[in-house]
Amino acid sequence: MNQSFSLSTALCLSVSDIEALIQGRTIAALPRMFIRPGQKFALYPVNTTGNILLIKAWAKCELCQILDKTTPLDVLSKLTIWTPEAFEAIIQKHENIFLAYLRVYHLPQFIEVPVNPNIQDKLGKFVGLPNISASEDKPVLSNQVFIQRKQQLEKREPSPNTELEELQIALSQIAQNNPAAQQLENDIKVFLGWSNAPTRNTSDLAWIKTITSLGDRSIEKNEKKSNYQAGTDFEIITRQSLDFLGFKVEEDYKGGAGGLDLYCSQPYPIVCECKAGKSIPDNATEELFRIAKRHLKENYDQAMRLIIGPSEPTKNLKESAQISKISIIKTMTLQKLVELKAKYPGAINLIELKQYLEPGQIDDKINEYIDKIEQEIKLRSHIIQAVKEIPKSTNQNSVTVIEIRSHYNAINKSTLTDEIVHDLLIELSSPLTGYLGREKGNDWKTDKFYYLRDLPIN
Repeated sequence: MNQSFSLSTALCLSVSDIEALIQGRTIAALPRMFIRPGQKFALYPVNTTGNILLIKAWAKCELCQILDKTTPLDVLSKLTIWTPEAFEAIIQKHENIFLAYLRVYHLPQFIEVPVNPNIQDKLGKFVGLPNISASEDKPVLSNQVFIQRKQQLEKREPSPNTELEELQIALSQIAQNNPAAQQLENDIKVFLGWSNAPTRNTSDLAWIKTITSLGDRSIEKNEKKSNYQAGTDFEIITRQSLDFLGFKVEEDYKGGAGGLDLYCSQPYPIVCECKAGKSIPDNATEELFRIAKRHLKENYDQAMRLIIGPSEPTKNLKESAQISKISIIKTMTLQKLVELKAKYPGAINLIELKQYLEPGQIDDKINEYIDKIEQEIKLRSHIIQAVKEIPKSTNQNSVTVIEIRSHYNAINKSTLTDEIVHDLLIELSSPLTGYLGREKGNDWKTDKFYYLRDLPIN
């Protein structure tokens, strides 16, 4: 764990400049004097409104450059948050620009300080502070992303994601009152490496752990529920499960006497019978056929058929399911599918899953599918780790497909080809995933990739 330390000075910057640093949109500041590399200080927002202001972050200077009129301001503008005109105004007034490269960290807690009425005169300068506690526990950017951005700024290399950065800035203007814009802006920030992926609220998914228990009729005794109520509860949790997996569950079908328990219309039709209890009765297949045929009529033959219930099906039930082309899975298997979806939201492909919905008991087939998905995720996680680890020994910021393939194969005793690895890298550097960044080359062999964030597999 990083040790805490005290800060007694702060660099005064505009509120907008500090917000850009905290959001990861820039790593640069424009002080009025040279800042010694290694110097640490809080970031003091210059704000003349109100009586109290908040100090939210601190920074460490990694580099400070003195720029003059020979500096290409248009290129510098594309790498920072200031327009060429803003840089020109500074040079006209002060003859040069101090450009500080700042590694920014969140403070453990916000610090309230009174507004200084003369603070505007301190813009770009240091002021004293009562000692405040800070640590390096919460960097705004990961080491790899900061190194990448620092190199781009030093070498005046334009960002490879200019269009996305412009889109993020535009979205930020409307995100506060537009949830869809806010979600897209967050996704873009994750892809750009400006923030970490949001943590899923596990309390919202606590229902998943109840799927198996609700399918077990012993709940009647534990919670004094009637047979009907126990069955209804299991039907509701199964409906919620199928909807969570991505099926479109039609509301017109809700079981009851003579009713069809569940009917999913998309991405393919599927009829489902839910059987809470200690076991699935042998006549379940005949019941599903009779009820589903009456409701769906000529559409029955095109629908997949599924029975979900507890325990091992009897021999007779398995045979009936084979003849009637009905699939049977245990409640625990359904729960495992939903748990996989909760852990990796994009992992389950329902079209691919359809191939595993064979007649008869299919728990082994579904577990085979789950194992397959977990192996594919594990492969991608290890590819990301290879991209993360290689620069530590090569002092590079981005690495080639061949380097990644060689490193991965050597560590994992694998025989992946360059083409397979490149396909995986393209997938992992997509804006919709944002695990890696990509520097596009002349062809796939000259593409380079860099680390943004991990894909946990535990």
